[in-house]
Amino acid sequence: MKIINIRILILIVIIIVAVGCKDQKKEKEGVINEPEIEIPQDEPKVTVVQGEEVSYKTDSTTMKGYISYNPELEGKRPGILVVHEWWGHNKYSRERADKLAELGYVALAVDMYGDGKQAQHPDDAGKFAGMVMKNIDVAKARFDAALSVLKSNPHVDQEKIAAIGYCFGGSVVLTMANMGEDLDAVAAFHSGVQLPVMPSEDIKAKILVCNGAEDPFVSEESIINYTKAMDSVNADYEYIAYEDAVHAFTSKDADSLGKKFDLPLAYNKQADEKSWEELKKLLNEVF
Repeated sequence: MKIINIRILILIVIIIVAVGCKDQKKEKEGVINEPEIEIPQDEPKVTVVQGEEVSYKTDSTTMKGYISYNPELEGKRPGILVVHEWWGHNKYSRERADKLAELGYVALAVDMYGDGKQAQHPDDAGKFAGMVMKNIDVAKARFDAALSVLKSNPHVDQEKIAAIGYCFGGSVVLTMANMGEDLDAVAAFHSGVQLPVMPSEDIKAKILVCNGAEDPFVSEESIINYTKAMDSVNADYEYIAYEDAVHAFTSKDADSLGKKFDLPLAYNKQADEKSWEELKKLLNEVF
């Protein structure tokens, strides 16, 4: 009987030990298989852009511009002039200045008409633009006044300056480059290239022209004349024509304006984004 009792006792101990080991294994397995806790990711940092209205003058005209920059960046950085479409200094040119500020530049949306004047109809826009482009000395004085304001900004490196323009503004910045303005880079978007001052050996800037291949306002003849003139003076330039793009392809208001005034204007998302990437590449190269 004693032997049987001992055997029964040993069997009970073995069962208890086995059950305990099994429970421990389950506990360990439970820890291993416990779902991982997701660590919340930091929110993407929002770029702070500060925009300020500025007034500046020539001998005869007061201009109302807008300067944009990131106040959180330290040190001086390149400055960029943004010249508006023929509609005048408006929300669109300011938005483009803000986009450049987000990239780390200091951007000044200029006023080429004076007093912040804006056109509400193509007829007025044509008159305003014509008054500037037909009097190139006035255009240069207004451009130079804006350039002085930009260079005097404490955040700007005066040795690193570029200018970009849209439509009328593209013609302005290309003309200023042709006249030998001290600019590192110039970019023109949906811009005419039959200019009041054509390319010369005075060009200092690296040039980018981004136009729509279907833009009826830019004739094939004017493109041939412009590129031949640029080649003749060994200018550093690139001319890009985007397929299926017409005039004002970077402006989201182009569709409504085109419909309202029966003009061949249309926004083209692909051309807009591609041309912006070309601009960023140009600025990275020169700065």
